[in-house]
Amino acid sequence: MAKHRHLIKLLLCSISPIFLLLLLLLFFLLYRRLTHRNKHNHQARSIETAVYNTVYDSPDETEDLITFPGGEDLTASDILEAPGEVIGRSSYGTVYRACLRRTGSTVLLRFVRPTCIGSAQDIVPVVKTLASVTHGNLVPLKALYVGPRGEKLFVHPFYAAGTLAQFLRDGVVESQRWEITCKLSLGITKGLDCLHTGYSKPIIHGNIKTNNILLDENLEPRLSDFGLHLLLNPTAGQEMLEASALRGYKAPELMKIKDATKETDVYSLGVVLLEMLTQRDPIKILSLLHSKDLVFEREISEVFKGCGNGEGLLEFFRLAMDCCAPVPGLRPDVKSILKRLEEISR
Repeated sequence: MAKHRHLIKLLLCSISPIFLLLLLLLFFLLYRRLTHRNKHNHQARSIETAVYNTVYDSPDETEDLITFPGGEDLTASDILEAPGEVIGRSSYGTVYRACLRRTGSTVLLRFVRPTCIGSAQDIVPVVKTLASVTHGNLVPLKALYVGPRGEKLFVHPFYAAGTLAQFLRDGVVESQRWEITCKLSLGITKGLDCLHTGYSKPIIHGNIKTNNILLDENLEPRLSDFGLHLLLNPTAGQEMLEASALRGYKAPELMKIKDATKETDVYSLGVVLLEMLTQRDPIKILSLLHSKDLVFEREISEVFKGCGNGEGLLEFFRLAMDCCAPVPGLRPDVKSILKRLEEISR
């Protein structure tokens, strides 16, 4: 026995420190690889798994898939078995980028928690109305999936260029080009004009912000989430408004009234226009709204220095400020905004 212990001692002494370091490094790399694989598997889990793990004590409903133009070929299996990656969260739900295995196409899936939204019987008529709204500057609804435990999944096209918020935040050179600012502003306003005036009864967007404006590969903007506040219960709807307020998009009168209006939409649009002009966060814009115009003019001139369109910038700034008037009745309607933008862009 003493001879064996002596042999083991000799073997341990013969192992060099370099070998021990290499051994430790090998274990570390193996650990990192396993961790990364588990993380990837978690991110790429199916939408069905992700949603079912989020639903608790929800009322039973009849499983159903309601499709709309552009989503006629979708099946419930396509949606539920798609690997999904979380790209956004809110108090009322989660947004996933999902790849449909059968077709290889990518879609945007919005999961709304059952506790934040009405039953299928209550919301389907409103959903069908919203799905019937079509315009090149609005994000269409392809389908609505209703799960057996009350879960709701809204299926939309996916736009690879991301959101206007990302476009401005990333400091892309194009975001500071005057012609791009005009193009984006016109597209956003045309989408809002369709909602406010394109149908017998105005559709209030209710949550206009740069995170809810998606861009396609040609930088054509599309308003998303329009009318979502009509589907949420009062508590969830109020939480959505409060979240907008924290970001600076909420009109001052919404402190007293609870329902969004055409005028509150125009206010939010004005903040978006100022955000594009100054390349600043809405909260910082809000702090300057009641300061002298010269402060903002200095901000704008710094961003668009040398663009050669000083008069257009000034008119754009004045229009945005008119949209953010503290009194709702002083704000221009969407038709007037569109007309002024078209004149400024010439």
